Amino acid sequence: MSPTSSLNAWQLHCARRTVLSGGVIAYPTEAVWGLGCDPWNQQAVERILELKQRPMAKGMILVASSIDQVRFLLDPLPRVLQWEAEQHWPGPITCLIPDVLEQIPEWVRGQHSTIAVRVSDHPLVQDLCEATGMPLVSTSCNPAGRAPARNIWQVRRYFGKELDRVIPGALGGNRNPSRIIDILTGKQFR
Repeated sequence: MSPTSSLNAWQLHCARRTVLSGGVIAYPTEAVWGLGCDPWNQQAVERILELKQRPMAKGMILVASSIDQVRFLLDPLPRVLQWEAEQHWPGPITCLIPDVLEQIPEWVRGQHSTIAVRVSDHPLVQDLCEATGMPLVSTSCNPAGRAPARNIWQVRRYFGKELDRVIPGALGGNRNPSRIIDILTGKQFR
């Protein structure tokens, strides 16, 4: 059963303001809590990498509210690849999409020529992306090597006051983080 967004207008306004001013937020996703920020703000992304103790080279996922929000990444691709990605969305599947025009900064893409993208069906994630008007960085809320946070208490235990905002809400109904599929090869990574 999918949760409904429980954010009121004020919470959404505060979350939007936090992201657009370069802040880092924690928020519930389909299966685990995520850390997010504006993917075009290098300092915010680097802060998430530092919090997680994660190397930039690994890259991170972008999460969007709709296919339209990532259309700029799909349009340069052959129609068959666009179709392949669109078949998985919205939902808990992350697609590796060739970033042929290098529209996503390397601090998000890492050492890869692809970008990991998910169009979420989680109402709260959709609301956050709509409010900010962009896809957001979405990486599991945990330091490297630790289990992803599955509740707000774990989020606070891991990061305490190091986050700019913790967005309240319920996880989606999935037990595992999103599957990752390379749309060029069909290979599944997780």
